[in-house]
Amino acid sequence: MSQCYLQLTLPDRRHVHQLLERKVPIAEIARQLGRHRSTIYRELKRNTFHDAEFPEYSGYYSGIANDISKERRRRLRKLSRHAQLRELVIEQLKALWSPEQIAGRLLADGVSAVRVCTETIYRFIYSKEDYALELYQHLPEGRRKRRPRRSRKPRDGSIPLDCRISQRPDFIADRSQFGHWEGDLLIFRRDLGEANVTSLVERKSRYTVM
Repeated sequence: MSQCYLQLTLPDRRHVHQLLERKVPIAEIARQLGRHRSTIYRELKRNTFHDAEFPEYSGYYSGIANDISKERRRRLRKLSRHAQLRELVIEQLKALWSPEQIAGRLLADGVSAVRVCTETIYRFIYSKEDYALELYQHLPEGRRKRRPRRSRKPRDGSIPLDCRISQRPDFIADRSQFGHWEGDLLIFRRDLGEANVTSLVERKSRYTVM
C-alpha cells in the first residue's frame, strides 16, 4: 500500500461506487484501491450526496462525489490565490465578525472583486492548512472542531408556523393599532459577564423599553 496520500480520481470513485453497490466492506474497498481505509471513510463522509427533500435519492455517486470534491478544492483555493482577500477575512474574523457578516459585507460593500460565501469561510477556518491560525477561537461559539452540518438544528424549527412574523394580521403589520409589541434578546459572550439586554418596542408609537 502506498504511503503517499493521493486524491481519489474519478475512476477510483467509480470503483468505490461499484463496490459499495455490492456491499463490499470498507476495509476491502481500501485494499482493492491500494489506499488506507481512513481515506475511504473520509471520501464517503465528505462526498456523499444528501438530499433533505428526497432522502431516498441520497447516496454515494461517483460523478457527484467528484464534482463535490472539485468544488470544495476550488472554493478553498480562492482564499489561497487572493492574498488580499485572505488577509481581509482574517482581519475581520479577529475583529469578531461572524463568517455570515463577512460574506454579507463583502457583497454589499463591494470592497473586493472576489466573492466568498459563508461556507467557504468556515471551511477555511477549519481546513488542515490554516487550522494553526486558530481562527476558530474568534467565532461566537469558539469550537475547536466543527459540528457536522447534518447535526445542526434548523433555525426555523423552534417557532410554530402560526406564531411566525409572516403570519401576523395586517393591522399589526401596518402598525395601524396601538398595543402590539416586539421583543428581542441580546446575549453577550460569557467572558463579558452575565448581563444581557432585552428590548421591547411598541410597534405604532415606537416606544422602547430596554
